[in-house]
This record gives sequence, C-alpha cells and structure tokens, in this order.
Amino acid sequence: MITCCVRYLIAPGKLKEFEEYARRWTKLIPKFGGTHHGYFLPDDPAGLDGTFSFRGLGAAGPGDVAMALYSFPDAAAYNAYRRMSAEDDECKAVTAFFDETRCFTSYERTFLKQIK
Repeated sequence: MITCCVRYLIAPGKLKEFEEYARRWTKLIPKFGGTHHGYFLPDDPAGLDGTFSFRGLGAAGPGDVAMALYSFPDAAAYNAYRRMSAEDDECKAVTAFFDETRCFTSYERTFLKQIK
C-alpha cells in the first residue's frame, strides 16, 4: 500500500473555503480506487493537558496547517489515479474552486509506509 500525506498551509481568512475544498476532494479519491482517510484541521479542544511527554522537546504546532491522508494499493494505482484525475471533470471543478478561492498558500506531499 502507498499512503500519501499532504500538508497544507491554509490561507489567512480562508478556513471555510479550505473546508469546502477538502469535502469536495475527499469524495473523489474512491472514484479512482483509493481510500481517503480524511482531512485534518488544527484544533485546540478545551480540557487537554498542555504538557509534553518529552520535556524540552515538544512545541505547539501551527494553527494554520491542515493534513490529508489517502492511500492506494500500490504505486501503479497511484499513478493511474494521477492520470485519470487530470482528465476528470469533477477533479477539474475542484481545481477551479481552488483557483477561485486560493484557500491554501502551499503544500507538501510525503509518501508514507506503515510500520508493521
């Protein structure tokens, strides 16, 4: 299995637009044979212990970073998704939504493997 982790820097004042972008894109990955594990936004829930497990090493993360995780069975399936999504009308519509809103300012893509 190949899992892709995408780290987005959300544009100032564009959280709602980013959430809409994420909702739209999440629905598309299964169409191409993948599994979308979700988009994850920063949160600061009340009642959490604010201390870090490893004293002197931990730090609070930024409040404008979101993550997405999705998987495909293998590299060939991921590459097929990339080719098919480039021609898909729904994917083009989500890209157009991003072009209109500019809801994130940058992103990083990392491929992950599970430790077994």
